[in-house]
Amino acid sequence: MYQAIIFDLDGTLLNTLPDLAASMNRALTQYGLPEHSLDRHRLFVGEGLQKFVERAVPRDRQNLTPDVFAAFNRDYEINWAVETAPYPGIEALLAALTARGVKINVLSNKPHRYIAGILAHFFPRQKFAEAHGQHPDQPRKPDPWGALHIAERLRVPPTAVLYVGDSGTDMQTATAATMPACGVSWGFRDEAELRANGAKFIVRQPAEILSIMN
Repeated sequence: MYQAIIFDLDGTLLNTLPDLAASMNRALTQYGLPEHSLDRHRLFVGEGLQKFVERAVPRDRQNLTPDVFAAFNRDYEINWAVETAPYPGIEALLAALTARGVKINVLSNKPHRYIAGILAHFFPRQKFAEAHGQHPDQPRKPDPWGALHIAERLRVPPTAVLYVGDSGTDMQTATAATMPACGVSWGFRDEAELRANGAKFIVRQPAEILSIMN
């Protein structure tokens, strides 16, 4: 039914939240700003690092956002693999999709410079047809540009691409790109957000995606 699949990265393939939160808290501390709990950081992520920083910095201290942003990037560039790991069942899912001949792709709001290294580190045996992060000169999700760009490069109709993500932003992206939206319950957001933003499917285990692909 589907010729290709696009995965979000953070909160979908990888649990990156502990390392994102730790780097952000260290950056905040450098400027005398309060740290946040892991659950609070869960609500900050999903729309790129700039938004992540803006949400983490108190409203009355937004003048420090550029400094915190720079401090976060310095820290995260050397600490992105401390606690980050694939969610249980993800590696088996990717192997099964590959065996079926499905084209596997990644689209993330994480800066593009991180993407290749992260995928090579955590999925060294997995081949990704396309893997894209955020470029400064290109619109980020929920704009459908990135998803449609991948479909065009694959020469696959958007309706034949299953889009899998963990947030309302991902579901909005899929809907705008006319791709069936599949929300995962193990990520950074809850099912209510996924359904409210257009999820056609909700899965609770990675293996359930295989039945959707049939």
